Amino acid sequence: MKDNSRTVWCHRERGVEVVNITGMKKKLPVGIEDFTKIRAEGFYYVDKTAMIRDLLNAWGEVNLFTRPRRFGKSLNMSMLKAFFEIGCDKTLFDGLAISEETALCEAYMGKFPVVSISLKGIDAGDYETARGLAVKIINEEARRLSFLLKSEKLSPEDKKLLSDLLKKEMDDETLICSLRELSELLHKHYGKKVIILIDEYDVPMAKAHAGGYYDRMVLLIRDLFHQALKTNENLYFAVMTGCMRVAKESIFTGLNNLNILSITSVRFDEYFGFTDPEVRAMLKYYNLTEKYDAVREWYDGYRFGNIDVYCPWDVISYCYELTENSSASPKDYWSNTSGNDAVRHFIEMTGSGVTKGEIESLITGETVTKEIYEDLTYNRLYDSIDNIWSLLFTTGYLTQRGKPDGKLYQLTIPNREIRNIFTDQIMKMFRENMAKDGERLSSFCRALQDGDAAEVEKQFTDYLKQTISIRDTFVRKPTKENFYHGILLGILAYKSDWYVKSNRESGDGFSDICIRIEDEDIGIIIEIKYAEDARYDETCQEASSQIASLRYTEELKAEGYHTIFRYGIACYKKRCRVVCEKEIVGADSRSL
Repeated sequence: MKDNSRTVWCHRERGVEVVNITGMKKKLPVGIEDFTKIRAEGFYYVDKTAMIRDLLNAWGEVNLFTRPRRFGKSLNMSMLKAFFEIGCDKTLFDGLAISEETALCEAYMGKFPVVSISLKGIDAGDYETARGLAVKIINEEARRLSFLLKSEKLSPEDKKLLSDLLKKEMDDETLICSLRELSELLHKHYGKKVIILIDEYDVPMAKAHAGGYYDRMVLLIRDLFHQALKTNENLYFAVMTGCMRVAKESIFTGLNNLNILSITSVRFDEYFGFTDPEVRAMLKYYNLTEKYDAVREWYDGYRFGNIDVYCPWDVISYCYELTENSSASPKDYWSNTSGNDAVRHFIEMTGSGVTKGEIESLITGETVTKEIYEDLTYNRLYDSIDNIWSLLFTTGYLTQRGKPDGKLYQLTIPNREIRNIFTDQIMKMFRENMAKDGERLSSFCRALQDGDAAEVEKQFTDYLKQTISIRDTFVRKPTKENFYHGILLGILAYKSDWYVKSNRESGDGFSDICIRIEDEDIGIIIEIKYAEDARYDETCQEASSQIASLRYTEELKAEGYHTIFRYGIACYKKRCRVVCEKEIVGADSRSL
């Protein structure tokens, strides 16, 4: 009889008591941005605590870290709060890199009052709602610090200030002064200056721009920051994070104590994102070492300062999926967490500052040299193509290679995942533009239905010449064929009365495309091949032979279709070759 019992045991790992089960691995922290929860509940943690040492050794009064989304900004902010705040659980850091800095830990760990907020949740379609969300964020932090209401070191007037910050209704003056007042109250209570942490500082501006209330939100955030970070004698230092480095004249007017640490900064370059050794260690821990090449191809390639990093969200998400399904293929996790408007706007600029050749070079893994401006404002992001190049760079859709020459950077797409975002947007826009020309679509489909190989070849080549070619040199031949496959499917979507199936099982294999035209009693099988080195004739013959040898037409015959066209299509760059064989069921086939 099988023994299903499991041995449960407790241990203290890096100072944290963890209840585990023999043979089980640590849980992967999918979507968890709380440092305390990760450490206290036994989740896998990639040690970034050396950032604390570097911050203490070289900090400005206000430090702004800008990184693309999903690169660990919020988790690092949670880590800073867990380290500095008075009353912190010091055992959370046992065994981590910062614990080796005994002098720093003695001087700074658990020694400071902390005000910590995230502006990530200020996502609203109008200013009034957004302002209300800002009030709720202040309410939440005031509730966390409500123990100050019992402080013997605060006057009744001081406690009245805190009570006002606990109210759901708050006038502009109270909201604007809220962070400064909270730091003032903490300073009076503890007799120590305060650390202020502001996560995702630029989200309100991004949402305000989309919602049409940008100017009002900029004014609110500017005044809030000015009070908290510029005229605040209670401030020890502040750390802010965001996706973009917003121009000083936008919300940082007069803030001369701002220390900006962007994706081009060498300092702190390894603390946002996973380094290659960190990814190798994670894969080894979960017995996934054989997946290293796939993880690297899909999720590596971002260049911050002098180091290449992986996107943590992607690596953790894929590892989590692999622990449930060892045969799971890599997929796009990053773009599903937000829209890809920047890429769409960029592609739309083709012919108005961006050439097809530049986009095609990026898709093939090459670099494009452009001037980059990191100081941007959300209401001017799409005003010029220069701004869009800069936006794509700062938000992670493009990254740098080599050394910059002043403001000139060699830009490239970092990895397979981001390349797919570009190609998906290209295909989507192709289909949208193509749908506007119904007469041309009808002509192409008519030629396909009539078995007119020469006309199909001519028109399909015209389509290829007009779209952005995706000649990805970094992928295998079958993946290259997906581009041409997608173009053809986009065209065929026009025919609502045709039954079109892609890659469906038929006979002894899978045909690329199978079409049923029931009213005409016509079936069409299409096999698309990538013609390496422009070997069109040879590749067309290979496609035709595959249709025959794998019996792709058997299902159509079984369903009683009388006329079947077998198309072999060979594509290379922006040209194609098409051959067609017509088969009358019950009669010999012939080439067209």
